[in-house]
Amino acid sequence: MSKIQVGVYTIGMVQTNFYYLHLEDSNEVVVFDPADNGDLLYEKLTAQGLQVRAIFLTHAHFDHILGANELRELAKAPLYAYEEEQVLCEDADNNCSRECGKPYTVVPDRYLKDAEAITAAGITVHVIATPGHTVGSCCYYIEHTDGEEIQHILMSGDTLFEESIGRTDLPTGSTSALIRSIRDRLFELPDDTTVCPGHGGFTTIGHEKKYNAFV
Repeated sequence: MSKIQVGVYTIGMVQTNFYYLHLEDSNEVVVFDPADNGDLLYEKLTAQGLQVRAIFLTHAHFDHILGANELRELAKAPLYAYEEEQVLCEDADNNCSRECGKPYTVVPDRYLKDAEAITAAGITVHVIATPGHTVGSCCYYIEHTDGEEIQHILMSGDTLFEESIGRTDLPTGSTSALIRSIRDRLFELPDDTTVCPGHGGFTTIGHEKKYNAFV
């Protein structure tokens, strides 16, 4: 088996990270948070010979979904979100897109449950419910081995950043819930887990345990 490669494009009005993951020997990818310009993201991926097999949303704030419908239509790939995020996915007021002058909603092909796993492009993605940034925020955890080394990867959305945490002052946010989610769910993961946040740079669970003053 081969290792997972993590690619990222930073896009949109607030510089959101759009991630695409694939096995080294495969041209099939799973992607996370198509933040804007779904047609451009599709072009960038196809220019590399990559084919989207699944689209995951960590949450449904406008700056993480504005390219979702376009990318889904072009890629002919299913789109997933955690079930508690329906109140943002399907409401332009709750997801703040109307406030930003771009009313936008998205209806996933399927809403996922906590601890559910989806396998696409040879990669198994596990749902971790992490309410706080929004009521239906979730993270996606991937544990993959190439036969010699185990990779631990977390797509943390806007729940956990490098030495910071997500804001909680938007609809359905809760600071206490966010801190509980990080302490009780994310900090249980291996210390060497690579954290891929919705904004900013990469970090690890071990680093955040030591240096994140918010939790």
